[in-house]
Amino acid sequence: MSGHSVPALYQAAAHCLDYPDDRLFERLPLFSAGAPALRPFLERAAVLGRAALCEQYVQVFDFHNRHCLHLTWWQDGDTRRRGGSLARLKQIYREHGMQLRDTELPDYLPVVLEFCAATGSSDLLLEHRPGLELLRLALDEVDTPYVHVLNALSASLPGPTPRDRAAARALARSGPATETVGLSPYGHLDLLPVLGNGGH
Repeated sequence: MSGHSVPALYQAAAHCLDYPDDRLFERLPLFSAGAPALRPFLERAAVLGRAALCEQYVQVFDFHNRHCLHLTWWQDGDTRRRGGSLARLKQIYREHGMQLRDTELPDYLPVVLEFCAATGSSDLLLEHRPGLELLRLALDEVDTPYVHVLNALSASLPGPTPRDRAAARALARSGPATETVGLSPYGHLDLLPVLGNGGH
């Protein structure tokens, strides 16, 4: 990512991973100039047009847990533990003066990306990198331009990019100690259908 702004990448990626609206298409040239790593997605979006991209978004993200954009789900699943993770994120945002709308969950990837862009820190992405990588690998298995956004985010983070699910699970196992105390070796990641031989 040398020579280009990582915060600009995160800000543009936040728009790309939210439901497509007119603003996204108005800003395609701006995002292409400011975040060159997203050009494979941006060029595909321009060819598809808004209606087709909206349909793609719904098909990819609204019907499959294995394409979940809520990062604590990958870590905690639908458990009570997830409530604590969400509360922690809200507290982090409040400490930085960021207020969420009532309709937003703090672990929604576009929200996390906006926070990372505003603070210039990728710490929250690194915390949730195993989930990010499993999402990237799942998107790579389907014909969707959205995988290019996850590829760009993965490439922006330090260390080697996990090439398969085993490597992503290893990331979870060696993740932040504060996140793994008292948890199973992989947390919720070990229970996901994405880690098996298929299924949604």
